[in-house]
Amino acid sequence: MEWFDQLRALPGVLYAMALGGAIGYERELRNRPAGFRTHMLVAGTAALLLGLSRMVLEDGQYGGAGLQIDPLRLVEAVVAGVSFIGAGTIFASRGGESVQGITTAASLLAVAAIGITVGFRYHVLALAITVLTLLVLTVLSWVERRARDRATTPGD
Repeated sequence: MEWFDQLRALPGVLYAMALGGAIGYERELRNRPAGFRTHMLVAGTAALLLGLSRMVLEDGQYGGAGLQIDPLRLVEAVVAGVSFIGAGTIFASRGGESVQGITTAASLLAVAAIGITVGFRYHVLALAITVLTLLVLTVLSWVERRARDRATTPGD
């Protein structure tokens, strides 16, 4: 495979990184354990792995060898790797009264799914999922804060 052909996966990786970066930026603004760069790398790597598998299948060097790649196995591998990273973002407070980082772990899984979606070339769906994820992280956080404030404010 010529070097120029190898660059075909690069726009998808860049697009996935941009989408993951948008979510990571929100996490960064909230000073969470995994932020801008981490989310970009997770989304980009997921897109790269799926794009690479597609390129290998299309490469004449491997085509005659009966090579088969199950894309769902690649998805499982990405999810397993991201789950490991996500687990590192979850911290229990002393005394075990609260757990922090679960939303960030979930956002890492979301950007991995966005990267996978880009890797499968479903770009519009990836953008829609990015917008929905940002809405969950921002709007629902605001709703939770307001509900909490109302619950702790002495009654009128």
